[in-house]
Amino acid sequence: MRVEVLVPDLAPDTTTPRAQADAGAFGRLVDAAGTLLEGAQRAEDAFVAHRGGLQEMIVERARADVALQIATAGAQRAAQALAAVLGMQV
Repeated sequence: MRVEVLVPDLAPDTTTPRAQADAGAFGRLVDAAGTLLEGAQRAEDAFVAHRGGLQEMIVERARADVALQIATAGAQRAAQALAAVLGMQV
């Protein structure tokens, strides 16, 4: 088991490939969810304007809903982990 010492006054180590990959993972997830929500909105607008089909609108909305649920679950897990770390008595 490898434990890294937490030094609050220093920036996190972003020199390792894993740290670089993990650093923006949640931000990319939220951006992807936002992009899918925008796509769903465009599909709904196209359906209302009689330029798109009902099936495309439903599929786009379902994709956006799944991405939003994944982002929400990730945020909840991160908040739980942070609460557990902050609740530890050292």
